[in-house]
Amino acid sequence: MTEITSKSNEHFRRWSDLSSARGIKKHNEFILMGEKLIEEFLANPNFKVKAEIIHEDLRSLTPTSSVAQFGRIPVFKLPKAMFNELDVVGTHYNLLVLEPKALPALPNDHKVQGLELVCPLGDPGNLGALARSALAFGVSKLILTEESVSPYHPKAIKASAGAMLKLPMFKIGKFAEYVSSHEGLWALDMKGENVAKFNWPKNLQLVIGEEGPGFSGIKGLQRLSVPTHGVESLNATVAASIALFSYANSVKN
Repeated sequence: MTEITSKSNEHFRRWSDLSSARGIKKHNEFILMGEKLIEEFLANPNFKVKAEIIHEDLRSLTPTSSVAQFGRIPVFKLPKAMFNELDVVGTHYNLLVLEPKALPALPNDHKVQGLELVCPLGDPGNLGALARSALAFGVSKLILTEESVSPYHPKAIKASAGAMLKLPMFKIGKFAEYVSSHEGLWALDMKGENVAKFNWPKNLQLVIGEEGPGFSGIKGLQRLSVPTHGVESLNATVAASIALFSYANSVKN
């Protein structure tokens, strides 16, 4: 076990960067946080573990877990105040530094299979919440555009309740370029066909965007909506969850 007491330590400075998508990309690491998520991961590890971080009141988990079979995991002990700076979502539990998996590019000759979500989402909380619903309702894959936040952002993983680490994910270029070169894309928007009355095909790509301007000005998208009463619109991920439920129920029947 290695003790770190200085904020100028190279490991601590690197880990401090991992609260941002830019830092995750730069260092090719992300931090898994949360007791339940870590327990689930250690029972079935599917990412390379680079390090475990604890403080004086925590006991190391990795030496007695299934990841020990792959070799010794470096364990670092920090003062509680420094540990809390890294524990950005406030779990007060051991932290695991993992190596993210490179997202494969969606093949040019890709054929849509099942319900696929195209996600130009820059907010990690929205992306994570969407991933949670996507896993619950049988979405076949998430397709992340160039504008999307890193799926390994700590807030995205927390909001997804771990779903972000289980879903098949692919990457594409800029959203507008993808729309201009692909036909048959549907977008969840304020104006469009009612999702409850829509004749859902089994294979479809559905675009989920942020609140605000939505997809105004973007041509080539067919539109679906979740009608509301008393409010102008729903949170994007709430509306998406309703649409995903509608799809799952339609296809099942």
